[in-house]
Amino acid sequence: MISEEELQSKVGYRFPGGEYLLEPYKNWLTNDVVGARNNDNDLAHPMFCYYAALNSMGVSLEELFAIFDATSEDGVMFGEAEIELKRAMKPGSTYVISGQVTAAQRKKSKKLGTFDLVDFELNIHEDDQLVGISRNSFIFPRELTDASE
Repeated sequence: MISEEELQSKVGYRFPGGEYLLEPYKNWLTNDVVGARNNDNDLAHPMFCYYAALNSMGVSLEELFAIFDATSEDGVMFGEAEIELKRAMKPGSTYVISGQVTAAQRKKSKKLGTFDLVDFELNIHEDDQLVGISRNSFIFPRELTDASE
């Protein structure tokens, strides 16, 4: 298991980042799937703040888990997600994604045992203007408690 010192050293870790082209057909498909209106393709569905950020943060989820000495087989769980749009995203536009780990803490609970809670923030820019922020967390199980205790 990663030590608490190693865990804390990951706060501030910067993701490689990348670019995301918001293709109009993906916006159309997203709107269709969620039952949103599809007659105005000038504005992207707000979920693209999340989709673009995670898709282009520069590491896969498995690589993200490895940064914290874990794999998907360890039972890593999605924690929370929050999106904050500063302005509307538009189909056909290319966005630049950057971000970093903002918090990491070790916790204990009777049901989960020892686990690490890791928060990270991904910023979405277009033409050097902040368009949106995607904040996320993952839960990394470390040691399970014995349910009979």
